Amino acid sequence: MWQRSVCVGLLALALGYLCVLGPELPPAALRQLSASLLGTLRRARSLEARTVAAWQAAIVRPARGWARVAVGVNACVDVVLSGVKLLEALGLEPSDGKNHAVLNSRQDLREAFAHFMERGAAAERFFSDAEAFQDIARTASEHPTAQLYVGGNAALIGQKLATNPDLKILLCGPIGPKLHELLDDNVVVPPESMQERDEFHLILEYQAGEQWGRVKAPAANRFIFSHDLSNGALNMLEVFVSSLDEFQPDLVVLSGLHMMEGQSKEMRQRRLMEAVASISDIPTDIPIHLELASMTDQDFMSNIMHQVFPLVNSIGLNEQELLFLTQSASGPHASLASWSGIPDVGVVSDILFWILKEHGKTAERASDLTRIHFHTLAYHILVTVDGHWGNQAAAVAAGARAAGTQACATDTIDTSKVFLKAPLEFVTSHTEAPSKISLNPDEPVVHWHREDISFHFTPVLVCKDPVRTVGLGDAISAEGLLYSEVYPQ
Repeated sequence: MWQRSVCVGLLALALGYLCVLGPELPPAALRQLSASLLGTLRRARSLEARTVAAWQAAIVRPARGWARVAVGVNACVDVVLSGVKLLEALGLEPSDGKNHAVLNSRQDLREAFAHFMERGAAAERFFSDAEAFQDIARTASEHPTAQLYVGGNAALIGQKLATNPDLKILLCGPIGPKLHELLDDNVVVPPESMQERDEFHLILEYQAGEQWGRVKAPAANRFIFSHDLSNGALNMLEVFVSSLDEFQPDLVVLSGLHMMEGQSKEMRQRRLMEAVASISDIPTDIPIHLELASMTDQDFMSNIMHQVFPLVNSIGLNEQELLFLTQSASGPHASLASWSGIPDVGVVSDILFWILKEHGKTAERASDLTRIHFHTLAYHILVTVDGHWGNQAAAVAAGARAAGTQACATDTIDTSKVFLKAPLEFVTSHTEAPSKISLNPDEPVVHWHREDISFHFTPVLVCKDPVRTVGLGDAISAEGLLYSEVYPQ
């Protein structure tokens, strides 16, 4: 590090010396030498500092921004603490990992936590036993290290958007007294959304390199579980849709469909059909963004893809949800069991392209889907059907910047606390003739085309010691939407 500082200092002295000698040098020679030295100075800065500087130039407000945003329908209070510390407080010994679609006991919790911790992957599960969950929740909330936050994708997105004073936010969801107290003053809650008791979700965090018995986490992440019947039944969806007439939003953000996995198959299918009918009632001139979350039932995911995707204009998802989506519908790279390390950009791009080609808007297909915001730890990609969205280079950069600031809990990116983890070279496809791209930190937003679909890629500056990982995806999607502009059709 000190060698770079010395180098920069010497180059600055040389540039100053040139300025003193300027009158004695031919103008062309002075310009050439100055440009050369300035270029060397730029390259001497860290990759992270160069990326931040380039983002600052790229992140500009859209010509037509949002004024009123309605968000629903999952909301809760997050109880955040160390997963290892909670399991120790519950008297649970380390065990081998095993995935469970639904948690029925403390034993299931122990195995599922170990399964995802050793992969460094995020996951969310329903805990079926109400009494056992209340006991665990009491232990968690009373733990001296526990912290209480606004939770639920909708509430988190609403809370993030509410930090912008120019926006008015409507939030619908099961909102109890504690959650209402935690919400930003800029968030409007319809009286019909209020309930006597809060819904609690337990967020078990772990750090990169943290160990629990033989399990060692390769990356920081979190495991979420709850016994949440209000959100699980989407109880506030009809209230949400009926509130739109009075609120008159120019953007709707919808999330919480994944919470229905805790319902029986029959109940889930019936409620999904009712949700489709409610979403269909939203005026077509109001764009809708759907935020996905961790799911385990492939049939349910497939139903959402075929019944809900055509009704929304935009979706947000991470690498686990993207892979599960293509597995559920036998899409490209569906045989891939799991990601190994950083998801391959070409594989991700193939799946994103397929989603928009198979389920997005075309001249022949009655679908409104024209945008996907993909985020993973090391990089983000924004994919759009041409002619429908603007300012996407700024939007993807803003989302990546938000990931770095929120994870490190800083107002701006501190380059000493982050590092560049994205691949410096990658290919854009594995199913078609690919382009090979070399990442330039001075131009960190990379753009390429496949047919009538645009891709905007940018790396993430990953926090070395993350303060809080929960809600990162929601913050990323919220920031990306804030800087996006939809074109009237």
